[in-house]
Amino acid sequence: MDVEDLPSRAQVHGAPVAAIPARLLASWQRSEGYGVSLDEVQPEFSGTYDDESLFYECGREVLADLHSTLGSEPVGLMLTDAEGLVLNRLSGDRALLQALDQVHLAPGFSYSERQAGTNGLGLALADRVPSLVRADDHYSLSLCGYTCAAAPVFDPLTGRLEGAVNFTTWSDARSELLLALAQTAATSTANLMLARSQGHRPRRASRGQVFRIEALRHEPGAGAASMPELSEAWNDAVTRATEALRGGRVVAAVGERGSGRSTLLALAERQAHPDHRLLAVRAPEPHDVDSWLALWTPELARSHTGFVICDTDDLPAAAAERLQVLVEARGATPGAFAMSAEGFDAIPPSLASLVDTVVQVPPLRERMGDILPLADHLARRVRGRSVDITPAAARALTDYTWPGNVTELAVVVREAATRTDAIDARHLPPELLSRAEHLPRIKAFERDEIVRVLTRPGVTIDDAVDELGMSRATIYRKLAQYGIRLHQR
Repeated sequence: MDVEDLPSRAQVHGAPVAAIPARLLASWQRSEGYGVSLDEVQPEFSGTYDDESLFYECGREVLADLHSTLGSEPVGLMLTDAEGLVLNRLSGDRALLQALDQVHLAPGFSYSERQAGTNGLGLALADRVPSLVRADDHYSLSLCGYTCAAAPVFDPLTGRLEGAVNFTTWSDARSELLLALAQTAATSTANLMLARSQGHRPRRASRGQVFRIEALRHEPGAGAASMPELSEAWNDAVTRATEALRGGRVVAAVGERGSGRSTLLALAERQAHPDHRLLAVRAPEPHDVDSWLALWTPELARSHTGFVICDTDDLPAAAAERLQVLVEARGATPGAFAMSAEGFDAIPPSLASLVDTVVQVPPLRERMGDILPLADHLARRVRGRSVDITPAAARALTDYTWPGNVTELAVVVREAATRTDAIDARHLPPELLSRAEHLPRIKAFERDEIVRVLTRPGVTIDDAVDELGMSRATIYRKLAQYGIRLHQR
């Protein structure tokens, strides 16, 4: 790279190009592209954030414990959301707090790369790995008086990026242990989230791989011919995506995770180009980017091959930038390239610039008529034959709001169908029959036992009184307390 091609921050730094770490240089380049001021950070103030999430609850508790240990050490402990918005800040050093206020590193302000340039928490969120940014490594000169260490926090069940833990201190302070402390805090937050997630199993770590969608035999919608008749909202979205792909446009399907974004794109690609081979590309772990790109991007130049890049909002910034270069250099077949994300603004800017058409995929709670057809379809796939769903189970399935969308429905139906040929309410998870969320483990156990006993065939309240060791009045009170809904069979 020539000197004149360096971002302005690198020229101010004055170091040889070879001496500047690649991640740092890439972050400076992004910061300059975002138009971040070289002299002074001017982050956007929001002032509103979700303070009721499990991530916020657990992260705040972890940082509070650390703060009580660190006492008056000159370290600012912060929790941010996935967009870099500072949610809370703790420090026993008044001078540091006043200094952080001057650069707006405070609750309500966003410190993403887009807003504040290269900084510890912004880089950790962009690259999705723990990051340490010292003094002159910051893009904005106004931050050179600080050292920042941050580590991303991922939901242990879904793998979704929830935010980051950030530690900031003076630039002349010792920082060797700062990054390790941030990583420990991030891990503790994720572990606490798992402990309070009612005993669900943690998500298995993914690796960068390429899958033929046709080979995903246990996923809903693996083939157009096998899909059940679904709602008008779903069909309209498929039609929009199909027409766009047929017209040679790059399509982004956006919506909540698990709503069927990749399935919709696969169906649309098959309808637009039935003779195409179809590859679904999953986002890699940050350390797998090189092998991930080497594995599948040579296919981009092949004709009669379609691609669905799944969950592009999970891509590290560096991976998205390199992918953009490869797509433009190799020229993917027109109309054979699509991607999914939670929202268009969540797609990395380098890939968002390629998108021609955005298709909104409605969540399952907004197309309740799809629940039973999908449940029947999924159960049939598990058993290889028709599976009955009793009226009580059907009411429980349709009354539930499905925060995990079709992915959650698939797990529930799959587990039930492996146990029986006639799915009843007793074969469903207790949370489907209860409106209570985020219960402590003991209370969740009590709720589950009440549901287990009362959903058994032929069980009366008198039977439950004997088995549970509770009075009739207590059982009714617990039903109301946990929001348990038991339908007559």
